[in-house]
Amino acid sequence: MSDSQEHADWTHVYSGKVRDLYVPTELLVDDDSWTGDPLSLSPVVLVVATDRVSAYDQVLSPAIPGKGAMLTSLTRWWFDQLPEVPNHLAHPLDDRLEALELPEVPAELAERGTLCRTLDMFPVECVVRGFITGGGWKEYQETGAIGGYALPEGLSNGDRLPEPIYTPAWKAPLGEHDVNVSYERTVELVGEVVAEQLRSLSLEIFARASEIAEARGVILADTKFEFGADRSTGIVTLADEVLTSDSSRYWDAEAYATAATPELRMASFDKQIVRDWLSANWDQEVSEEPPTLPHEIVEQTAAKYRELLDRLTAGA
Repeated sequence: MSDSQEHADWTHVYSGKVRDLYVPTELLVDDDSWTGDPLSLSPVVLVVATDRVSAYDQVLSPAIPGKGAMLTSLTRWWFDQLPEVPNHLAHPLDDRLEALELPEVPAELAERGTLCRTLDMFPVECVVRGFITGGGWKEYQETGAIGGYALPEGLSNGDRLPEPIYTPAWKAPLGEHDVNVSYERTVELVGEVVAEQLRSLSLEIFARASEIAEARGVILADTKFEFGADRSTGIVTLADEVLTSDSSRYWDAEAYATAATPELRMASFDKQIVRDWLSANWDQEVSEEPPTLPHEIVEQTAAKYRELLDRLTAGA
């Protein structure tokens, strides 16, 4: 089964820039007039990480070989490192699922597909920053703060923050940009109790993950989490990809401590190579379509994904 295609036992119901979602075909309503959310009908969803790569809101060509399997492997590993945090994995012994005769995950998707319980997702992207860089650095230069958090004067790009900060965003509808929001706005979106749970869980997970990463010579600079409510219990549950190269910014600890330039200091284990190449080779005012990625850029990016996976999981 290739990406975004139907399968006898699984029906494709959604595609993002990188992920495809499938639900068991037999659980769907066989009625062409029905236009509801198919995820509301199924207690499980098959989340498939593709090899697609996106930058500047564009899906690029060619894909990064092996990327989907590496992201899935890293997410599974992080779930194992965080056993105290409820997550959306569908466990075979879950009494809410054992009565269902779920179809097998197709063999060709086994390395990239994760069988998960469907949740009622919260419209909040939970961003945690331990270092100042990226969009946070730009905001700090303009306002002296990030997400409403006033920061000390004189910080440089890449500096460690006095303590990690929680800077949420509103998850906009498909095709629109997410919008940075205040914590008070998240209270309006999900209620005070859930908003506080999202903030505290995000900071706790970030702190634990940072310890694990730094023990392996890797710095977790920032990341984003997504959560939903368990449909049976209401428990706030960690979902989607977790602490991967696509959702997080990681740096090499030795390079961070010794590199002579900010670029080398903050060289990340992700698709920054792709972004940098596009910035230098694509004028969006001249062409709406991005250029094809050169073979060497694709290979270098794949190598960065592989290096992070190996660094974090070696010996674990």
